Amino acid sequence: MTESELIKGCICEDRRCQRELFARYAGKMMTVCLRYARHSMEAEDLLQDSFIKIFDNIRRFEGKGSFEGWIRRIVINTALKNVSRLSFQRENMGLDHVEEGSSDPSVLAELSAEEMLKIIARLPDGYRVVFNLYCIEGFSHREIADLLQIEESTSRSQLTKARHILQQQVLNLQKIVI
Repeated sequence: MTESELIKGCICEDRRCQRELFARYAGKMMTVCLRYARHSMEAEDLLQDSFIKIFDNIRRFEGKGSFEGWIRRIVINTALKNVSRLSFQRENMGLDHVEEGSSDPSVLAELSAEEMLKIIARLPDGYRVVFNLYCIEGFSHREIADLLQIEESTSRSQLTKARHILQQQVLNLQKIVI
């Protein structure tokens, strides 16, 4: 079934098309959810909430850009709203600036993707969100600031702090292994 046929079927609320759409994109989108959630059950909830929104709003997809990109944006926005609901701003606003470049990203390259996701999941919500948006999703600090309604310098600071925490976690893991 083509993507266009799948979209049309979902607009008509065809359950077969909805199952197919979920089957095609759930795996990739679960990966996105895992980057923003603290644990797999929370990620599953985010995925379910995201697909409900996707099915409710599929009529709004105008065919501009990729359909997968449109889906990804809904998943990210759903995850961000969840983080916000869990008091992102209360925990992370007004943080002192940390000088950029204070961590060595080469240390992070030694971990498997699964190990890295586990460490990222333990970051404070604000750090985790900024790290994911910047390093994984490819957003600029300006885009992150606009999306999260924070200052660009706050985005930079949170990224630096996230990298520093990740580096410390990796060093601690290396000490345990040695």
